[in-house]
Amino acid sequence: QVQLVESGGGLAQAGDSLTLSCAAAVSRRPFRDYAVGWFRQAPGKGREFVAAVSGTSAFTDYSDSVKGRFAISRDNTKNTVYLQMNTLKPEDTAVYYCAADESSIAIVRLSSWGNYWGQGTQVTVAS
Repeated sequence: QVQLVESGGGLAQAGDSLTLSCAAAVSRRPFRDYAVGWFRQAPGKGREFVAAVSGTSAFTDYSDSVKGRFAISRDNTKNTVYLQMNTLKPEDTAVYYCAADESSIAIVRLSSWGNYWGQGTQVTVAS
């Protein structure tokens, strides 16, 4: 069982940076056993994959829309995953969710990926 809590969202101006955090509480397996992904959903749109990191940070993956601007990282000693968002754009406005799964990030884009989800944090980027 994994419980996830996102934080760090808020209002930013275009070009600003924000860092989101995803804190996990795990009960049966160590946090490093779980890959973690960030997803977002803008008003009126479907959920979109943003970035993912494997359990030991050996592998990362990014959507084309954020590659080069966002960076995902994790600290397994703190059971936390971070999403550093730079050069924010108005189109980055969305609710951001983190999700964890025992499966590989190789299949993170599948709609079935993500056994555990957080409640989301709002990011609003003004132009």
